[in-house]
Amino acid sequence: MNLTPVQSRIVGCLIEKEMATPDNYPLTMNALLAACNQTSNRNPVTRFDEATVSNALENLRAANVVRIVYSRSNRADKFRHVLDEVLALEPRHLAVLSVLMVRGPQTGSELRTRTERLHPFANQEEVDEALRELAGRNEPLVARLERQPGQKESRWAHMVGGDLSLALAGPEDDRRQRHHDEDDSRPTARTDRLGALEDTVAELRADLDRLHASHRKLVARLGESDDDLDV
Repeated sequence: MNLTPVQSRIVGCLIEKEMATPDNYPLTMNALLAACNQTSNRNPVTRFDEATVSNALENLRAANVVRIVYSRSNRADKFRHVLDEVLALEPRHLAVLSVLMVRGPQTGSELRTRTERLHPFANQEEVDEALRELAGRNEPLVARLERQPGQKESRWAHMVGGDLSLALAGPEDDRRQRHHDEDDSRPTARTDRLGALEDTVAELRADLDRLHASHRKLVARLGESDDDLDV
């Protein structure tokens, strides 16, 4: 599998929201945009627009990685991933991959901390075992990066994009990333609430759009009825 960075972010977000907030899953376009562009728990922070995400979704659908959940009412269509079906992955694998896909390379201990909302790993050994299973597949889905100067642990990166070049940052970039990750990880409860609020706002915007569309249709129908009466 060789996903682009945009596609990886989308799939990572879909996995994250499915596991962390199942009541709000699958995701509408607005909710997915908000998840991709969150300023918390994301590295790098992105500013995707709807056209970019829509194009990536079309390609993911063609690759049978994402499916549309069509609405029978006037509600917006929603999107869900099927990466677990395509690659025969278990929840522990999905949790690890999701964090790597939305937050970039991580150490094993960082992965245990940052997967807490997604999957209940009992201890570090279970995280390490999941990483070994993902790395030991015929087509590896994760790879251990060489430990950089100043690092206490090696980091892991996902291979769903098929290329580790983006994960191999220079020392200065690496220091900035570690500083960013440390800042993000301190107020965990606060950032979780921010992420939930962003999801809620996106859903409210989608509901408002649907109400506007329904209102326009109703006005149009009433106008047609008046025309008939005049005739």
